[in-house]
Amino acid sequence: MATRSGGTSYSSRNGLSARTGGTGDVEIQIDPRFDFDSEVEGLSAHVRKIKQMSLAIEDERKQQGEIINNLESDRATELLAEEMERSSLAAAPAGVMASVDADGVPVVAVITPAGPVSMTRDEDFEACLEHALGLAAKEIDDIGEVVLEKMLLVMKRLTEKASEHHGDVTVIKDRKLEVVTATGPGESEVSMGCAAPCGRVSSGCQHPAGCRCLSGSIRLLEEATGRTSSIGQHTLCLDSLGTILNDTQFRTHTCGEYIQRASKVITLVDLAGHEKYFRTTAYGLTGHLPDYACLIIGANMGVVGMCKEHLGVALALKVPVFFVITKVDICPEHILKQTVTVLTSMLKKPGVRKKPFLVRSVDDVLLCARNMNADALAPIFLTSAVTGKGLELIRLFYNLLPQRHRWIDKQNDPAEFVIDETFGVPGVGTVVAGTVKRGTIFPNSLLLLGPDVADGSFKVAAIKSIQYKRLPVGMVVAGQTAALALKKIKRHQVRKGMVMVDERLKPVASWEFEADIAILTHSTTIQPRYQAVIHCEIIRQAARVVAMDKERLRSGDRACVRFRFIQRPEYVTIGTRFVFREGRTKGIGIVVGTEHEPFKGE
Repeated sequence: MATRSGGTSYSSRNGLSARTGGTGDVEIQIDPRFDFDSEVEGLSAHVRKIKQMSLAIEDERKQQGEIINNLESDRATELLAEEMERSSLAAAPAGVMASVDADGVPVVAVITPAGPVSMTRDEDFEACLEHALGLAAKEIDDIGEVVLEKMLLVMKRLTEKASEHHGDVTVIKDRKLEVVTATGPGESEVSMGCAAPCGRVSSGCQHPAGCRCLSGSIRLLEEATGRTSSIGQHTLCLDSLGTILNDTQFRTHTCGEYIQRASKVITLVDLAGHEKYFRTTAYGLTGHLPDYACLIIGANMGVVGMCKEHLGVALALKVPVFFVITKVDICPEHILKQTVTVLTSMLKKPGVRKKPFLVRSVDDVLLCARNMNADALAPIFLTSAVTGKGLELIRLFYNLLPQRHRWIDKQNDPAEFVIDETFGVPGVGTVVAGTVKRGTIFPNSLLLLGPDVADGSFKVAAIKSIQYKRLPVGMVVAGQTAALALKKIKRHQVRKGMVMVDERLKPVASWEFEADIAILTHSTTIQPRYQAVIHCEIIRQAARVVAMDKERLRSGDRACVRFRFIQRPEYVTIGTRFVFREGRTKGIGIVVGTEHEPFKGE
């Protein structure tokens, strides 16, 4: 291309030339030797090649963008940035001018009698750091731990702040990155830390895992069959450094002694995997209010039918899931690869929509622990209980897992305690075990116990004493499991599925409730008078469909349905998720109304 005073001219090596005049006219000259067909064919091939390269580059950018968006997004950092921007811009007091520079860093100018004075970057960083430390200290007081990824200066200041709140800081991993600066390459140290107060017990996060703590006839049955047939629990106590306190010396101390020294308490709930005990597994997933679900798969057995069933229940309850593939030491390489491939393809299906992530290093563990709450990531661990492969990564993952719910926000609500087990203890009386859904419970508190076995009413019950993980305590708060000894209550007056609530909630038992349901799988149609077993938190009872807004339902359909319990009324709250099954899982739903609080939808 050449530009002259008379216009612009273009000439091809094959004899095609064009020239534009000053008036905008275009003059084209074609040499007789010009081969138009070959020229067009060559240009077309070149264009196709460019398009293919562009599509490949675009696909690669999309994949990288998805990985960055799904895995590298840190919600705490985003919230902190928004808070800093609001405090610097929207909430700037009178006499202060606030703005943001090209790099997105808030720049504040304070107006004084002598004129506006701008803050330097060091002063601005110091103010931002003080604000971040204040948020971190609040998280330590509320939840018990906070995970950060900052530079060495932040770790130093965080250690000082944690000591003021009776805590310490644990560096999980140190990395040295070579960065290029204006003066040349150098080293910058980035640390990932987990801060937790010493000697404080945080709320237990619960998830199924391979552990047993059974006795008596149940243990004999499981040893004879090799199958888990009941719900077992095991407490994992971690100190502020992430060390498991009851790992090697569990029999030399009681669980209460470990709880006193623990900074983080994890409750592992062992559920059955065999199809025969699916009702027990469904009850454990709904009644124990788990934070996370761990699905254990045998590498040599592969993904079986019940594995998909358990995954479906966890997805219906919106419980984040991670996977542990065990027995990799005895599994051939091609079988292990096939198992991982089948699991990966299952997680990518439209009904699941999770991103499988194979965990191989400490960096992968840190990445997964930060993004488990997003419910879009599915970490996969490869382990062996014989060789110990992958177990250290799982222990680190347990240490870094955060609480999924902010129970601190529910501690001031009226108390509600769900009962999942009852006992008759000699010398103590009736004892009920369960989870505190909201509020705070103290000894000698008066709560309403119900629905009654006989008439479905609620009666006043006094709490004699409270134990948390076999340790006598003065109170339990929302999110914790506990055992309550009741005064003047007989064992036959309590059952699984009852609740203890504050009288301010004015609880009423319901025979019927309305729900928005979705049918997962069903061989025939569902019509009124259809019966299924409802698993709604601690409630496990058969119910009949008495009305629906459609004539009949098939697989994949969605409708608003009214259920009626068969045996007795239950305490059902609006907004609770549930699953219903007839053998295997048939559908999922959410409670939208009861007979005392009718649904006021469209």
